[in-house]
Amino acid sequence: MSTLATPRWLLPEAIEDLLPFDAAHVERLRRRLLDEYSRHGFDLVAPPLLEYVESLLTGSGRDMDLRIFKLVDQLSGRTVGVRADITPQVARIDAHLLNRKGVARLCYCGSVLHTVPSGLLASREPLQIGAELYGHAGLEADIEIVRLLARSFELCAVPAIRIDLGHVAIFRALAAAAKLSPDREQEVFAALQAKDAPALRELVADVAESARGGLLALPELYGGRDVLERAVALLPTFPEITQALAELRRLADALAGLPLSFDLADLRGYHYHSGVVFAAYAAGNPGAVALGGRYDKVGQSFGRGRPATGFSLDLRELARLAPPAPGRGAILAPWPEDDALHAETERLRAAGETVIAALPGHEATWHETGCDRVLARRGEQWIIENLKED
Repeated sequence: MSTLATPRWLLPEAIEDLLPFDAAHVERLRRRLLDEYSRHGFDLVAPPLLEYVESLLTGSGRDMDLRIFKLVDQLSGRTVGVRADITPQVARIDAHLLNRKGVARLCYCGSVLHTVPSGLLASREPLQIGAELYGHAGLEADIEIVRLLARSFELCAVPAIRIDLGHVAIFRALAAAAKLSPDREQEVFAALQAKDAPALRELVADVAESARGGLLALPELYGGRDVLERAVALLPTFPEITQALAELRRLADALAGLPLSFDLADLRGYHYHSGVVFAAYAAGNPGAVALGGRYDKVGQSFGRGRPATGFSLDLRELARLAPPAPGRGAILAPWPEDDALHAETERLRAAGETVIAALPGHEATWHETGCDRVLARRGEQWIIENLKED
């Protein structure tokens, strides 16, 4: 179909409107989550949709470059980008604008834009919500963040069926010992992500035995807590690996009661993260609903190194999985309005009711607006009756 023949109301592929019911559902969840984050001491920030592309890419590695829409700013002549991830922006705020010496807890919610969708049915305009904790290098911060992520699922009545934990230091230590070239490392990384054992064996065939055995073992190291004990037996005793496994055991102890599992080959965000990584899954969704982990090096890229850990999720996707709130109809108020009617409608609104003015000339259409009751005056009394429309 030619561009001229395309209906003007069509949207680009993987971009969609949210109609009233869905928009209200998403907004309820947004308020619920941000209020909860606030109660945990996370301050709300709102970074801009557009930044110079260098800033958007700082610290995010190669993973983000191809996902960002880029254009030329007519005021400066410089290349700007539409953000594809809010987390680096929040790291910039912590590093350059807040300048807090101690711990900073920040949360956010806003639209991001991707050049291509992250999955077959994914939107190119996710509504990203998340929480980030800066300034504490210990596992206590990671424990707090994973707990808050689990609480987010609970508040939205979406059971988290699995929270996978991993640690990028394990692969980094093995890749360094194997002395892989950057290109070969990327190929090995891709084979691990796909759990493609034959390709992995071919790629590491000439690698020293200790590193080769560790790399070949990674795709099999997923499951319950016993994975950590199997990892001790199968992986070389490099100091970085020993420390990473110890940290994962501490997390398992501290987060007992959550649906934890472990996947030592899951390296999403490998070029971005620096320690513990995690992904949360829910029934009815084939992929991860939330992603997170430690990213200590991003602040350093902005000129102020700060320990950092956090998570983010697509609120639109979470809303799709969450049960809708019970519907509550609106009250139709008669027209014309006088002082007594105005006072009564304001009283009802203050009590939590939705009251809609019955503008003249629209009879038999008010059910479309959600009205199921009508406000009527009987003598000196106001009463609420069921709305009946032909």
